[in-house]
Amino acid sequence: MQLLSWLSARMTCRPQTRRAPARKPTQLFRPRVEVLEGRDVPSTLTVTSTADSGPATLRAEIVAANPGLKLPALQITVVRRSDSSGTNFVFTKHLSAISPEFAKDVGFGTTVQWPKSDKIVAAPKNDGVTATIKQTPGAIGYIEYGYAKLTKADFALLQNKAGQFVLADTKSGQATLATATFDDRLRGWIEDPAGPDAYPIATFTWLLFYKKQDAKKAEWLRKLVEYCVTTGQSISDSMGYIPLPANVIEKIRTASTQIQ
Repeated sequence: MQLLSWLSARMTCRPQTRRAPARKPTQLFRPRVEVLEGRDVPSTLTVTSTADSGPATLRAEIVAANPGLKLPALQITVVRRSDSSGTNFVFTKHLSAISPEFAKDVGFGTTVQWPKSDKIVAAPKNDGVTATIKQTPGAIGYIEYGYAKLTKADFALLQNKAGQFVLADTKSGQATLATATFDDRLRGWIEDPAGPDAYPIATFTWLLFYKKQDAKKAEWLRKLVEYCVTTGQSISDSMGYIPLPANVIEKIRTASTQIQ
C-alpha cells in the first residue's frame, strides 16, 4: 500500500552556551555568546587531535564573531547527542550541506561517528545535553527548539546562508519552512535555506497515512488533518512548534484528498 505523509513543523536544533560558575546562582546559566558563525562550525568539529585543536579553533571563531563581548579564557567543550534522534539527523544534515569536510568525515544521520576528543562529550536526549552544558564551563551544544523554549534555555543566534545572524523563533522558522519543496508524498528537507530571515536548521515532523482506507475512517482522517492545519496551528507555538506557513498548509490540504 502507498503511504501518504503529512507534516507539522519544528526547529530541532538550537546551540546554547554556559558561563563559568558565578557567585550568584542566578548567573550560573546565562548567555555569554550572542552569535555563532555557523558557516565555520562544521570544519572545527571534524578535527581529531589530542591537542584539541578543533574546539580551540571553534572558541577563536566564537570570539571573533562577538567583538563586543569579553569572554572568559575557557576552552570549548562540545556536547553532542549520544542517542539516535531526529535532532542529530537535521543538525548533521545541515552541517554536511555547508561543509564538504564535515560531510566526508562525519556525515549525517540519526547517529554519526563524531571525532574522538575529550572536548567532544556525549549526553542522551535534550535534557541530558542541557544538563551537561549547565554543568560544564565553556560548553556548547544543540537541542530541540521546543525543549529550549519550554525550559527557557539560553541560546545563540546562528549565521545563515545570507550571512545574517538569526534568532530561532516563529518568524525565522516560518521563513525557512516556506522555502521547502516536496515530493508527491510530502517528503522534503531544507538543508541550508537561502532567505535572509531564515533560521538555518529547521525541519518537519510527519504523520503517515495509508491512501486506501475504510471510507468512514478515511473521512475522519481527513477531518483530523483539517483540524491540525486550522485549530491545531493556534496551539503549536505554545507547545514549542512552528506554525506552518500558508503555502505548506495548502499543500497538506491538497495531499489529504488522497486519503480515500
